[in-house]
Amino acid sequence: MTATPGANPTIVLVGHGMVGQRFLEALAERGMTATHRVVVLCEEPRPAYDRVALTSYFSGKTPEDLSMTDMEFIEKEGIELYIGDPAETIDRETKKVTARSGQVFDYDILVLATGSYPFVPPVPNKDAKGCFVYRTIDDLLAIEEYAKTRTTGAVVGGGLLGLEAAGALKGLGLTSHIVEFAPRLMPVQVDEGGGAALLRTIEDMGLSVHTGVGTQEIVVDSEGAVTGMKLSDGSELATDMVVFSAGVRPRDQLARDCGLTVGERGGITVDEQCRTVCDPHVFAIGECALAADGRVYGLVAPGYEQAETVAATIAADEEASFTGADLSTKLKLLGVDVASFGDAHGATDDCLDVVYSDSRAGLYKKLVIGRDGTLLGGILVGDAEAYGTLRAFTGSVPPVSPESLVLPAGSGAPAQLGPTALPDDAIICSCNNVTKGTIRGAVTDHQCTTVPEVKKCTKAGTTCGSCVKVLGQLVNAELEASGVEVDKGLCGCFSQTREELYEIVLALRINTYQDLLDRYGREGARGGDGCEICKPAVGSIIASLAPTIGASGYVLEGEQASLQDSNDHFLANLQKNGSYSIVPRIPGGEITPEKLIVIGEVARDFGLYTKITGGQRIDMFGARVEQLPLIWARLVDAGFESGHAYGKALRTVKSCVGQTWCRYGVQDSVRMAIDLELRYRGLRSPHKLKSAVSGCQRECAEAQSKDFGVIATANGWNLYVGGNGGATPRHADLLAQDLSDAELIRLIDRFLMFYIRTADRLERTSTWLERIPGGLDHVRDVVVEDSLGICEELESLMAAHVANYRDEWAETINDPEKLSRFVSFVNAPDTPDPVVGFVPERDQIKPDLPLLSIGMRPADNPADVLEGSAQR
Repeated sequence: MTATPGANPTIVLVGHGMVGQRFLEALAERGMTATHRVVVLCEEPRPAYDRVALTSYFSGKTPEDLSMTDMEFIEKEGIELYIGDPAETIDRETKKVTARSGQVFDYDILVLATGSYPFVPPVPNKDAKGCFVYRTIDDLLAIEEYAKTRTTGAVVGGGLLGLEAAGALKGLGLTSHIVEFAPRLMPVQVDEGGGAALLRTIEDMGLSVHTGVGTQEIVVDSEGAVTGMKLSDGSELATDMVVFSAGVRPRDQLARDCGLTVGERGGITVDEQCRTVCDPHVFAIGECALAADGRVYGLVAPGYEQAETVAATIAADEEASFTGADLSTKLKLLGVDVASFGDAHGATDDCLDVVYSDSRAGLYKKLVIGRDGTLLGGILVGDAEAYGTLRAFTGSVPPVSPESLVLPAGSGAPAQLGPTALPDDAIICSCNNVTKGTIRGAVTDHQCTTVPEVKKCTKAGTTCGSCVKVLGQLVNAELEASGVEVDKGLCGCFSQTREELYEIVLALRINTYQDLLDRYGREGARGGDGCEICKPAVGSIIASLAPTIGASGYVLEGEQASLQDSNDHFLANLQKNGSYSIVPRIPGGEITPEKLIVIGEVARDFGLYTKITGGQRIDMFGARVEQLPLIWARLVDAGFESGHAYGKALRTVKSCVGQTWCRYGVQDSVRMAIDLELRYRGLRSPHKLKSAVSGCQRECAEAQSKDFGVIATANGWNLYVGGNGGATPRHADLLAQDLSDAELIRLIDRFLMFYIRTADRLERTSTWLERIPGGLDHVRDVVVEDSLGICEELESLMAAHVANYRDEWAETINDPEKLSRFVSFVNAPDTPDPVVGFVPERDQIKPDLPLLSIGMRPADNPADVLEGSAQR
């Protein structure tokens, strides 16, 4: 069959990935879809999807969620999209493309966007059963299915996709290994120091890393299935499956077959307009193209630039060209920020390095500086918050010293360089090549007033999303500079900030959400039900002030119950398969043998998974909702209280053993940790709170990574505040030193209540301390020097909390009305949720995720499924 072209010239696009879709959008933006027939031959069984976010499939996203193709756009622009029907041959002489289906398409312009294919090392048994690549959604579906009956997986390749693949295998419940031939992980993006920081962090996650070795052979059993790997150092690695992620190669075979020129190492050779060098009617873009600068670009941003160049060239824009691209990247791998930009490896002559490294925190920051002070490039591992600003300053002399740019917040005086300090030609969105000037123009010239409007206007922030925070700061700054009042209200229901609502509740003793909404909500929100942003935020404010304003401090009392989110609603953390975790409080990490036995007996009797956490607690997982009261009744009877792992409240106060046992200890850190945890337990706050007490300067409890941390000295205690050890690590700042017990507790009381009073919704102390005007100095003035004259009130509020504390679970199990909420089905309270099931692993249980995905328990093999209490 031959497809007959109409009167308009025909553009045939071969390949429909991210770059191909961007090409279609660029054609439409230039009006070319109205003057040309556009045909797209897509090889995969689904249209273009977000390959950058491929691994998010294992976090719950569906293939539909990953789609980048708006079918209304395809239909509106009259694009003919043939899914699962790739091009098989090209006849350049007659200008025809033949698809797998047999259809033949005449073309006036042919654009090849065939992408790349995974490189699989030529080792014996590389195609054995249990060997996979990690490139497409179908690859992920195959890996997921095979992993169901396997326990160990190995990934060949320690680059971007390799680390994501290893994380995916771990998420599927497999013991995961990474085998990388280079001496470090991500050898292209990071140097030796960055690789070391990344290695430590990834190994702390439970993944095994083997660097400096290659794969010699895949070992198989008699049925041809993978059982292991032989490595180049002579060692063997037992594994049930192997995922190859050792790089990619340009898919240029179609071009080779029709006689187009390709590079020595692959890639369709093109000029600065991305036109093939031997045929003016054929273009190539994306990973299949060997650009005019001699590179094959594997990043999406250069591919987008090439797509726009071709669209502009077809539209007769003589200035359109692609001569190269910035290879700067910011990634989040297994939850770890990794970024590199500019001359990251210091190849420029006579350059200097400015390095900050903290191996304990998994931080590594390096800036490459020219002799004249020019910022040439850098590498960031563990904390890439400053990537957008640093990348934009690359090629210029920053207005502050290089040292201040790499020091973490809380270490000296870090530079406060916001995006407003950047020049207009600074690239804010590298994926779509959007400058600060373009973003400002969207606000001033196109009347955009919100980030979504600016994203739609400029495409900034629409690909990887790493620039969205900077985007919001620029939009607000430009609006304020234009005299436009920026709405900083908490949500669509309240025009006030969380801090302002706190002051209203405290001053007027408002003790219900509905009263606050009806009196101080926006005009259209009064009398309504509120929203999912303000209800838990106001619920937290009321709970933190409950004794003072005459409200119940019990979060499931009356109206308060309707304000809670999914975790607080059942006083437990919801897990991925619909079960819940139980986390009893263990103050200071100290526990008696009798209480350990109780936890063991409860976990055994209810068939729970148990794990000792970094917070010095024992977590139990796998309880169905109706089992929660039964479990907690036994724990409360044994003297346990809620650990508030589910709430925005104090979690733990860690401790070392201190001077009681340790020969280096100078104070009793365990006693202090217990005192602090019992004092602040149940304290509701804008975000979770963590603390620790170390008995000496060796800092074994890691107090400087906590919201408030205490370190013993020979003369008393040093108090640190604003630390964070999570996704954005931050060293805590020293607030006061050599404090007595009473002085320490008094300052912590003031600090916590001032934070609760002034922080934004869901704002950790680390972010709050950097945001609040005046920073640490202001906080010190307020809580130490009482510069605002509010310390007596802050202390009074904390005293009221301490005096009125009640354990939430103890109250719940003694109230039949409260117990009625703990059911899976209101109309069938005795029926357990049928999709909450488990399978055995390492003498414990894990969620049966395939069961969850199909929504029913398989009937043919019930013996393999563990229910919430015991194996049936």
